[in-house]
Amino acid sequence: MELRIAHLYARLLNIYGDRGNILSLQKRALWRDIAVEIKEVGLQELIDPDWADIYFVGGGQDKQQIMIAQDLQRHADNLKRAANNGAVMLSVCGGYQLFGHYYQPHEGPKLPGISLIDAYTVAGNKRMIGNVTIKLSDDSTLVGFENHSGKTFLGKDLAPLGKVIKGNGNNGEDGFEGAQHKNIYGTYLHGSLLPKNPQFADKLISEALTRRYGEVKLKRLDDSIEMEAHKHALVLKP
Repeated sequence: MELRIAHLYARLLNIYGDRGNILSLQKRALWRDIAVEIKEVGLQELIDPDWADIYFVGGGQDKQQIMIAQDLQRHADNLKRAANNGAVMLSVCGGYQLFGHYYQPHEGPKLPGISLIDAYTVAGNKRMIGNVTIKLSDDSTLVGFENHSGKTFLGKDLAPLGKVIKGNGNNGEDGFEGAQHKNIYGTYLHGSLLPKNPQFADKLISEALTRRYGEVKLKRLDDSIEMEAHKHALVLKP
């Protein structure tokens, strides 16, 4: 088997260790003898909606988001097609915001998103920064680090990724963090997310491989080091 990963705007949206998510996916696949091919997709480059099994887009500052927002519009139809064909998508912070309908910064015009998820973001007056823990629907936890002033609000039919146990989450108001629509995931969790949340990394890999190979049962790995990092993050102060 082979896992194909498309890393969108890798050179522009890569703060707080976001590239570590790509490394985690790569290593966890290779440790299982699953070949991995990674393609970086930059400004003015093209997306083949039938190629990638996983798409990842990270976070950046407003300057980078302004650069990318218009370019991302070119990919809207292909990304929707890819998602409908079973590709997995993980978007973090700035990428998460642009996967929604729009992001309204403090100053300047509204940045249009591509409406992959039913959500919108507006700049808030408070910087939400610190360690985060969220609980998923299966009672497992995700840990990470947030640093954003954007406040993301979900549409009524869009499910959050999890419930905030520690930290602010989407907007510091409704008690939820991230979003999930079928195989599309959005979150504010940096830090990076996947190395210290190995169960979530494996969930993404399994879902991505299913696209081309049918149901896949991944070989278990020794995650003792990863889970020590996870447990340590659980007790960090917000």
